[in-house]
Amino acid sequence: MTETIFGSENEHWVCPSDRQLALRAKLCTGWSIHTFRSERQRKAQTLEKRELDLIMSVIHRAEQLEIIEQHRIGRLVERLENMRRSAVGNGLSQCLLCGEVFGLLSSSSVLCLDCCMKVCTKCGIETAGSQKRAQWLCKICTTLGTLDFSLLYDQENNALHCTINKAKGLKPMDHNGLSDPYVKLHLLPGASKANKLRTKTLRNTLNPVWSETLTYYGITDEDMVRKTLRISVCDEDKFRHNEFIGETRIPLKKLKPNQTKNFSNCLEKHIFEQIERVNDSERGRIMISLKYSSQKCGLVVGIIRCAHLAAMDANGFSDPYVKTYLKPDENKKSKHKTAVKKKTLNPEFNEEFFYEIKYADLSKKTLEVTVWDYDIGKSNDFIGGLSLGINANGERLKHWFDCLKNKDKKIERWHTLTNELPGSGYND
Repeated sequence: MTETIFGSENEHWVCPSDRQLALRAKLCTGWSIHTFRSERQRKAQTLEKRELDLIMSVIHRAEQLEIIEQHRIGRLVERLENMRRSAVGNGLSQCLLCGEVFGLLSSSSVLCLDCCMKVCTKCGIETAGSQKRAQWLCKICTTLGTLDFSLLYDQENNALHCTINKAKGLKPMDHNGLSDPYVKLHLLPGASKANKLRTKTLRNTLNPVWSETLTYYGITDEDMVRKTLRISVCDEDKFRHNEFIGETRIPLKKLKPNQTKNFSNCLEKHIFEQIERVNDSERGRIMISLKYSSQKCGLVVGIIRCAHLAAMDANGFSDPYVKTYLKPDENKKSKHKTAVKKKTLNPEFNEEFFYEIKYADLSKKTLEVTVWDYDIGKSNDFIGGLSLGINANGERLKHWFDCLKNKDKKIERWHTLTNELPGSGYND
């Protein structure tokens, strides 16, 4: 958002951007300051050489720790491979790893929960089960492999880019000693098909290389504070349920806007958690563009895409489409409708609608946008809606004013849908 200057020539006031407003609210410094004061404050806040050196030393130390961690993970993977190669027992009458024979006068055996092979208590690791009963895993199954990936939060475009690079030393899940791995992503809390993304499946490998980027659209700064990204590696099976290999979780607040962060994490078992209820009033998000064309003398409304829509069908998906109205609509000719997108909760439309209207009349109008689920043989289901205009508030009001202030400029914004139907008399 561009800063707007008010006041006389000698004493200017600045209307700050949204980011500055948020920072000043936290610092309790008010919503506007003199420009000459802000410049003086910036000079006074210049870091000294000693402070810069201290910051650089902390950054250098963090990089060194990252290198050390990568070496540690590499040693763990190498240790796992050596352990697999040196396994000498049959896992039935002998310990799978050390080959010790089980019997009344020898070591007792325990059953590995994952591979269902027997190991001695020296080669097994005791874990707490979900019902507080002791459960055992062999030392091979406790190491599930590592996953290399990177994350980038594109703040300007409200997008989270997740690049899945490769995995190493994955646990074998098939009878041939290999796996058919793929990676799936969920945003927590509120994991659902609406925020599930997945990579392609790679066949017969324990060291897959995907080099695939998956993108979440409609991600806000609020999401980056309270959401966690769950990355799961699974084994695909054609004739039975896919099997879970391991997962890792990244709190999104660890990411800095517009900076790529690389990860190389050891995979872990399922992390049990209390299921959080999803707010029913959140029905998804929609990206809308507005532009007043002075050449055509009308308003151009763009329906770009939706993200994380509520599922309305029994299969866990929806068949969404979008309708727009410019109210008041005395002649009832302002209705526009996009194409229907089948079986998706993250549809991409990229459609534009034109409303012929004088610029001066826009201040009296309200744009109503609704998202619906198309059904055959029965009434279509309402998913969510919103209104843009002078009677709106927050980001919706700001979007409308930005359109009025900037003729012939396309203004794009993400908006949250609510379960309240805009206007009245809408049945589809």
